[in-house]
Amino acid sequence: MPAAVSTEGRPPALKRLEALDVFRGMTIAGMMIVNTPGDWNHAYAPLLHAEWNGWTPTDTIFPFFLFIVGVSMAFSFAARGARREGKKALFLHTLRRAATIFFIGLGLNVLSFFLFHRKVVRIPGVLQRIGVCFLAAALLYLLFGPRGLLPAAAILLAAYWALMTFVPVPGYGAGRLDVSGNLAAHIDRAVLGEHTWKHNPNWDPEGLLSTLPAIATMLLGVAAGELLRARRSWAWRLAALMASGALALSLGLLWNVSFPINKNLWTSSYSLFMAGLGAVVLALCLWVIDVRGWRGWARPFVWLGTNAIALFVLSTLATLLALAMKLTGDDGKRRSLYGAIYRTVFHHFADERLSSLLFALAFLAIWVAVGAFLYRRRIFLKV
Repeated sequence: MPAAVSTEGRPPALKRLEALDVFRGMTIAGMMIVNTPGDWNHAYAPLLHAEWNGWTPTDTIFPFFLFIVGVSMAFSFAARGARREGKKALFLHTLRRAATIFFIGLGLNVLSFFLFHRKVVRIPGVLQRIGVCFLAAALLYLLFGPRGLLPAAAILLAAYWALMTFVPVPGYGAGRLDVSGNLAAHIDRAVLGEHTWKHNPNWDPEGLLSTLPAIATMLLGVAAGELLRARRSWAWRLAALMASGALALSLGLLWNVSFPINKNLWTSSYSLFMAGLGAVVLALCLWVIDVRGWRGWARPFVWLGTNAIALFVLSTLATLLALAMKLTGDDGKRRSLYGAIYRTVFHHFADERLSSLLFALAFLAIWVAVGAFLYRRRIFLKV
């Protein structure tokens, strides 16, 4: 993707944005830490999702990744356009990639179904949402161009707010935003049945209706990418990205008063707030890495960020297998390989949250090493 950094007034030369790789790698690192504690019952509060309304650092991870995919899309499509690839070729590329991501995610759910003898297969998921958002955002981008990005995002956010606020749910009425009575959960129950993450009642944080504002999150990322591609000075672009992020963040906080920030529902306020925060973080990464040249600390994140989805899939697969494999301990109890490693190596601190975090950090270190191996051999696994 373009953009070597220049602090002068002319546009920078073509080069990969290392800061974007770092931001992506930081996001994947966060995903691994929160997804693989040694003990899910013992974790520090910032490493847990907000129970319902509100947000924690953990709630930034998924929207940041969608935002980053959007930024990357702007550069990727521009590069393909420069190679004179037409809209049909871009559409087919988008369709293939979106389908691949979706079915990898669904495949992991099917594997989980067999390994843990679950009652039903969960259909939605993180990768499934990424695939759907990628396809929808790319189609809107191809159809309406850069000028259509913000209007499309605004329409999606406003439509979702209107649906969640004014459409009545049978037995509950309109405007309910609790676990059982909200419209998104009602649609998940009606369409997906028990093929969801949560049961009693059935609903899914990556469900059907809440995908609309998630698409808007990605579109705002594409808009940020277009801003960074503008033929203006690098200082102007960074300032504009920071200002735009601060504006979106502020609008999200204002909307929070009437439509609460909520990751499980992916409310419009949450979408705006997280896209704005993502823009601010990206601007800071660009300034630190591509302007100031402070790169040494960021190498592990580059290793993770250049193979992000592949490492996420492989680490998820390793986690599932480690949880499914059973061992008999010296006390005669059957435990998963995952649990046995945790109890034998890490479970030695009075504060079990520390033990749990150290396990997650050790798990992350393994995948940083894998990422370094791939990076140094110039192996980049694309989907």
